[in-house]
Amino acid sequence: MRILSGIQPSGSMHIGNYLGAVRQWVNSQNPDAYYCIVDLHALTLQIEPARLREQTVDYLASLLAAGLDPEVCTLFIQSQVPYHAQMNWLLECVATYGELSRMTQFKEKASRQEGYRVGLLTYPVLMAGDILLYSAQQVPVGDDQRQHLELTREIAERFNNRYGEVFTVPVGVQPKASARVMDLQEPTRKMSKSLASPLGLIYLNDTPQEIDKKIKKAVTDTDNEVRFDWESKPGLSNLLEMYSSFSGESPEVVAGRYDRYGDLKRDLAELVIASLEPMQRRYRELRADEGALRALAARGAEKASAVAGSVYERAAAAMGL
Repeated sequence: MRILSGIQPSGSMHIGNYLGAVRQWVNSQNPDAYYCIVDLHALTLQIEPARLREQTVDYLASLLAAGLDPEVCTLFIQSQVPYHAQMNWLLECVATYGELSRMTQFKEKASRQEGYRVGLLTYPVLMAGDILLYSAQQVPVGDDQRQHLELTREIAERFNNRYGEVFTVPVGVQPKASARVMDLQEPTRKMSKSLASPLGLIYLNDTPQEIDKKIKKAVTDTDNEVRFDWESKPGLSNLLEMYSSFSGESPEVVAGRYDRYGDLKRDLAELVIASLEPMQRRYRELRADEGALRALAARGAEKASAVAGSVYERAAAAMGL
């Protein structure tokens, strides 16, 4: 079954990215799985060019350190496969302004910034191209991306009806159960690079001291009863779910071992530090040889281009190019 997933190299990778997506990629990787760092999507943000290049290589090293194996799956950088940008234009000539302006994420993000970039409006079409270029049959999507997947399906069906059968119409699938990792300072909000306070996220490459500090300062509540209850105890439940994600135990079982929040926080910090240490060590080894990382990315782009190029050529020919 053909799989495609991508991650945007904005900010540093955090445990929400790892537990919510990357760990599932590692567990499901196979020769028909394509994973990409979507640096073209990052251009919708205000980000310095040098910083974007640095973060793109950082993400490549982090994905490898987390367990993706380029001998098993195809791992590549989006901008190194020109067919993504070329397909984007073809599909922009199929999508409509009304469809794009109704996207919930566009309306939310546009409301937070003046003079937003046109790419913020059109990037769901680029995302559609990412998926359709690889004839992905199933696309793991969370709730925040369901609308974009529906747009992809609509564009693919419209294209096929207008120009002939070129695209596989993908089906959205619920990812395997994964952690709901929330902001440590605002536990009713998903852990996010774009909206977090400095103490709200745990980055994959945080030092043990930073991890310990962030967990100890995590917001909980004042009644000191340790129980798993998202509705009335979101801060504490966030910590319990995080513990569960790294230990493999249920949050309820973890809660049953503790009478005090401080003891839970202490043990959670130790668990997270120990769990991330092998990845951090591997990341440092990989990051020390940037030339090898770039060579690996080039090989991944070559493999991806062989698939994407064939689909692009069929789509372009169907449209009269």
